[in-house]
Amino acid sequence: MSDMVVHHPDQADLLADVEQELSVLFRRARSASMLLARRVHPEMDAAGYALISQVEVGTAGGGAGVRASDVAQALGLDKSTVSRGLAQLENLGLIERVGDPDDGRARLLRLTATGSARFDAMRAQRQTEFRAILARWDTTDLNDLARLLTRLNTDLSWGDPAAPR
Repeated sequence: MSDMVVHHPDQADLLADVEQELSVLFRRARSASMLLARRVHPEMDAAGYALISQVEVGTAGGGAGVRASDVAQALGLDKSTVSRGLAQLENLGLIERVGDPDDGRARLLRLTATGSARFDAMRAQRQTEFRAILARWDTTDLNDLARLLTRLNTDLSWGDPAAPR
């Protein structure tokens, strides 16, 4: 008979573990955003990566472009902060401003041909890397991860005005 005591973690221990792992994940995500940004353009920073990603999402369905105010709302950022970042992306030749076909006074943002090509190349490389990592996971674990991440993102969106309800 063993004298070993089996410790069953209580909820406080589990929550501390989850909090620690999320902190690691968030740090790695920030670092990855910087690397992904550099793949698009060597002078782009992590904030620029978030902005260009939103412009791409806003035009992915073939739309004419996306408003800067929509980018700001989606990212939960101040309009002036977004404006400065978008100006940098425009100066780098990655995005352009075009007329809004629905409102002649408004301007929309979209990726330039160069921005689109660089963003697409970065995304393809990122997807290849993710697939290589997750290919070692079984289907049940992948389903669980997707389900739990969806639940976590939904629960974390309570204070996010741009989050879908």
